[in-house]
Amino acid sequence: MTSWRRNPRILWVALAAVLVIAAGATWSVTALLPHHASGTQDMKGNTVALDPGTLPAPKVQQQMHAVADTGTRFKVPAVGLDVPVGQISIVAGQLTPPGFTSVYAVRNLGATAADPGKGTVYVVTHSLRGSGKAPGNYLTDVAHQKAAVSAGESVFVGSTEYTVTGTQLVKKSDIAAQKTLWADTPNRLAIITCLEKPSGAPSTDNLIVYAALAAPKR
Repeated sequence: MTSWRRNPRILWVALAAVLVIAAGATWSVTALLPHHASGTQDMKGNTVALDPGTLPAPKVQQQMHAVADTGTRFKVPAVGLDVPVGQISIVAGQLTPPGFTSVYAVRNLGATAADPGKGTVYVVTHSLRGSGKAPGNYLTDVAHQKAAVSAGESVFVGSTEYTVTGTQLVKKSDIAAQKTLWADTPNRLAIITCLEKPSGAPSTDNLIVYAALAAPKR
Protein backbone atom coordinates (compact mmCIF):
# COMPACT_ATOMS: atom_id res chain seq x y z
CA MET A 1 0.00 0.00 0.00
CA THR A 2 1.33 3.38 -0.81
CA SER A 3 0.58 7.05 -0.77
CA TRP A 4 2.41 9.82 -2.53
CA ARG A 5 4.28 12.52 -0.64
CA ARG A 6 5.76 15.71 -2.07
CA ASN A 7 8.58 14.01 -3.94
CA PRO A 8 6.88 12.19 -6.86
CA ARG A 9 9.76 9.70 -6.97
CA ILE A 10 9.17 8.49 -3.41
CA LEU A 11 6.44 6.08 -2.37
CA TRP A 12 5.66 5.61 1.31
CA VAL A 13 4.28 2.29 2.47
CA ALA A 14 1.95 2.89 5.40
CA LEU A 15 0.74 -0.67 5.91
CA ALA A 16 1.20 -4.18 4.55
CA ALA A 17 0.92 -4.69 0.80
CA VAL A 18 -0.53 -8.13 1.44
CA LEU A 19 -2.51 -9.26 4.46
CA VAL A 20 -2.82 -13.00 4.92
CA ILE A 21 -4.87 -14.54 7.72
CA ALA A 22 -5.05 -18.29 8.20
CA ALA A 23 -5.16 -20.93 10.88
CA GLY A 24 -5.99 -18.31 13.49
CA ALA A 25 -2.86 -16.27 12.84
CA THR A 26 -2.51 -12.87 11.23
CA TRP A 27 0.31 -12.58 8.72
CA SER A 28 1.15 -9.17 7.43
CA VAL A 29 3.41 -8.67 4.45
CA THR A 30 5.47 -5.51 4.65
CA ALA A 31 8.76 -4.42 3.14
CA LEU A 32 12.13 -4.93 4.77
CA LEU A 33 14.36 -1.91 4.17
CA PRO A 34 17.95 -1.20 5.21
CA HIS A 35 17.86 0.86 8.42
CA HIS A 36 20.20 3.54 7.12
CA ALA A 37 19.03 3.68 3.53
CA SER A 38 16.55 6.15 2.09
CA GLY A 39 14.48 3.23 0.83
CA THR A 40 14.35 0.61 -1.88
CA GLN A 41 13.07 0.82 -5.42
CA ASP A 42 10.00 -0.42 -7.18
CA MET A 43 10.03 -1.77 -10.72
CA LYS A 44 10.00 1.75 -12.20
CA GLY A 45 12.83 3.07 -10.07
CA ASN A 46 10.60 4.93 -7.60
CA THR A 47 11.97 4.93 -4.07
CA VAL A 48 9.76 3.08 -1.60
CA ALA A 49 10.07 3.61 2.14
CA LEU A 50 8.09 2.35 5.09
CA ASP A 51 6.27 4.61 7.47
CA PRO A 52 7.85 4.42 10.94
CA GLY A 53 6.80 1.58 13.20
CA THR A 54 5.64 -0.89 10.56
CA LEU A 55 8.58 -3.31 10.70
CA PRO A 56 8.66 -6.28 13.07
CA ALA A 57 11.41 -6.58 15.64
CA PRO A 58 14.92 -7.04 14.17
CA LYS A 59 15.14 -10.57 15.62
CA VAL A 60 11.93 -11.55 13.83
CA GLN A 61 13.22 -10.04 10.58
CA GLN A 62 16.40 -12.11 10.83
CA GLN A 63 14.47 -15.32 11.48
CA MET A 64 12.46 -14.85 8.30
CA HIS A 65 15.65 -15.35 6.27
CA ALA A 66 14.22 -13.31 3.42
CA VAL A 67 15.98 -13.75 0.08
CA ALA A 68 15.01 -11.47 -2.80
CA ASP A 69 16.43 -13.61 -5.61
CA THR A 70 17.00 -17.37 -5.61
CA GLY A 71 18.15 -17.42 -9.22
CA THR A 72 14.72 -18.54 -10.46
CA ARG A 73 12.34 -16.40 -12.52
CA PHE A 74 8.61 -15.94 -12.11
CA LYS A 75 6.88 -15.24 -15.42
CA VAL A 76 3.34 -14.50 -16.53
CA PRO A 77 3.73 -13.92 -20.28
CA ALA A 78 0.15 -12.70 -20.81
CA VAL A 79 0.78 -9.60 -18.68
CA GLY A 80 4.51 -9.17 -19.37
CA LEU A 81 5.62 -10.06 -15.83
CA ASP A 82 9.14 -11.47 -15.46
CA VAL A 83 10.73 -11.06 -12.02
CA PRO A 84 12.95 -12.99 -9.61
CA VAL A 85 11.56 -15.55 -7.19
CA GLY A 86 12.64 -14.91 -3.63
CA GLN A 87 11.95 -16.92 -0.50
CA ILE A 88 10.67 -16.09 2.95
CA SER A 89 9.52 -17.84 6.10
CA ILE A 90 6.59 -17.01 8.36
CA VAL A 91 7.84 -15.98 11.80
CA ALA A 92 5.60 -14.82 14.66
CA GLY A 93 2.68 -14.64 12.25
CA GLN A 94 4.42 -12.21 9.88
CA LEU A 95 5.98 -12.21 6.42
CA THR A 96 8.42 -9.44 5.53
CA PRO A 97 9.61 -9.50 1.90
CA PRO A 98 12.69 -7.38 1.30
CA GLY A 99 11.48 -5.42 -1.69
CA PHE A 100 9.12 -4.59 -4.51
CA THR A 101 10.70 -6.22 -7.53
CA SER A 102 10.34 -9.93 -6.68
CA VAL A 103 7.71 -12.47 -5.73
CA TYR A 104 8.35 -14.56 -2.63
CA ALA A 105 7.71 -18.27 -2.22
CA VAL A 106 6.82 -19.16 1.37
CA ARG A 107 9.15 -21.86 2.70
CA ASN A 108 7.12 -23.05 5.67
CA LEU A 109 3.61 -23.07 4.26
CA GLY A 110 2.33 -25.76 1.89
CA ALA A 111 4.88 -27.16 -0.56
CA THR A 112 8.14 -25.77 -1.88
CA ALA A 113 8.41 -24.52 -5.44
CA ALA A 114 10.90 -27.31 -6.13
CA ASP A 115 8.45 -30.04 -5.04
CA PRO A 116 4.92 -28.90 -5.93
CA GLY A 117 3.52 -32.43 -5.79
CA LYS A 118 3.53 -32.27 -1.99
CA GLY A 119 0.94 -29.50 -1.74
CA THR A 120 0.08 -25.93 -2.65
CA VAL A 121 2.96 -23.58 -3.47
CA TYR A 122 2.19 -20.19 -1.92
CA VAL A 123 3.65 -17.03 -3.46
CA VAL A 124 3.16 -13.53 -2.04
CA THR A 125 4.06 -10.21 -3.60
CA HIS A 126 3.48 -6.50 -3.21
CA SER A 127 1.26 -4.17 -5.14
CA LEU A 128 1.61 -0.39 -4.88
CA ARG A 129 -0.78 2.53 -5.06
CA GLY A 130 -0.42 5.61 -7.25
CA SER A 131 2.21 5.30 -9.96
CA GLY A 132 4.19 2.64 -8.12
CA LYS A 133 4.90 -0.64 -9.87
CA ALA A 134 5.42 -3.94 -8.08
CA PRO A 135 4.74 -7.47 -9.35
CA GLY A 136 1.23 -7.44 -7.94
CA ASN A 137 0.32 -4.47 -10.14
CA TYR A 138 0.79 -6.67 -13.23
CA LEU A 139 -1.71 -9.18 -11.88
CA THR A 140 -4.47 -6.71 -11.06
CA ASP A 141 -6.78 -4.53 -13.11
CA VAL A 142 -7.38 -1.72 -10.63
CA ALA A 143 -9.67 0.30 -12.87
CA HIS A 144 -12.12 -2.61 -13.21
CA GLN A 145 -11.40 -4.11 -9.77
CA LYS A 146 -10.55 -7.56 -11.03
CA ALA A 147 -7.64 -9.79 -11.98
CA ALA A 148 -5.57 -8.96 -15.05
CA VAL A 149 -4.98 -12.66 -15.73
CA SER A 150 -7.51 -15.19 -16.97
CA ALA A 151 -8.09 -18.92 -16.81
CA GLY A 152 -5.94 -20.82 -19.29
CA GLU A 153 -2.98 -18.45 -19.18
CA SER A 154 0.46 -19.71 -18.20
CA VAL A 155 2.51 -18.96 -15.10
CA PHE A 156 6.12 -20.12 -14.85
CA VAL A 157 8.05 -20.67 -11.63
CA GLY A 158 11.45 -21.36 -13.08
CA SER A 159 10.97 -24.09 -15.68
CA THR A 160 7.78 -25.34 -14.01
CA GLU A 161 4.66 -24.30 -15.90
CA TYR A 162 1.28 -23.78 -14.30
CA THR A 163 -2.04 -22.96 -15.93
CA VAL A 164 -4.34 -20.39 -14.34
CA THR A 165 -7.55 -22.06 -13.22
CA GLY A 166 -9.29 -19.09 -11.66
CA THR A 167 -9.04 -15.97 -9.53
CA GLN A 168 -10.71 -14.84 -6.34
CA LEU A 169 -11.25 -11.49 -4.62
CA VAL A 170 -11.45 -11.74 -0.86
CA LYS A 171 -11.96 -9.09 1.80
CA LYS A 172 -8.87 -9.10 3.98
CA SER A 173 -11.10 -9.53 7.01
CA ASP A 174 -12.58 -12.70 5.48
CA ILE A 175 -9.50 -14.44 4.14
CA ALA A 176 -9.10 -16.72 7.17
CA ALA A 177 -12.36 -18.46 6.25
CA GLN A 178 -11.30 -19.32 2.70
CA LYS A 179 -11.08 -23.11 2.84
CA THR A 180 -10.20 -23.33 -0.85
CA LEU A 181 -7.17 -21.11 -0.40
CA TRP A 182 -5.77 -22.92 2.63
CA ALA A 183 -6.42 -26.46 1.37
CA ASP A 184 -2.99 -27.98 0.80
CA THR A 185 -3.70 -29.23 -2.71
CA PRO A 186 -0.88 -31.02 -4.57
CA ASN A 187 0.40 -29.44 -7.80
CA ARG A 188 -1.36 -26.14 -7.15
CA LEU A 189 0.00 -22.59 -7.10
CA ALA A 190 -1.67 -19.80 -5.12
CA ILE A 191 -0.47 -16.25 -5.72
CA ILE A 192 -1.60 -13.61 -3.21
CA THR A 193 -1.39 -9.85 -3.60
CA CYS A 194 -3.50 -6.75 -2.86
CA LEU A 195 -6.06 -5.27 -5.16
CA GLU A 196 -5.57 -1.53 -4.87
CA LYS A 197 -8.41 0.98 -5.15
CA PRO A 198 -8.82 3.43 -8.07
CA SER A 199 -9.20 6.24 -5.53
CA GLY A 200 -5.82 5.52 -3.99
CA ALA A 201 -7.42 4.70 -0.65
CA PRO A 202 -5.95 1.81 1.35
CA SER A 203 -6.62 -1.61 -0.13
CA THR A 204 -9.24 -3.75 1.60
CA ASP A 205 -9.15 -6.75 -0.74
CA ASN A 206 -6.74 -9.51 -1.58
CA LEU A 207 -6.51 -10.96 -5.07
CA ILE A 208 -5.72 -14.67 -5.24
CA VAL A 209 -4.67 -16.29 -8.50
CA TYR A 210 -4.96 -20.08 -8.58
CA ALA A 211 -3.04 -22.21 -11.05
CA ALA A 212 -2.53 -25.94 -11.57
CA LEU A 213 0.59 -27.73 -12.72
CA ALA A 214 0.45 -27.90 -16.51
CA ALA A 215 0.48 -31.25 -18.22
CA PRO A 216 3.88 -32.14 -19.77
CA LYS A 217 4.11 -31.13 -23.40
CA ARG A 218 4.66 -33.98 -25.85
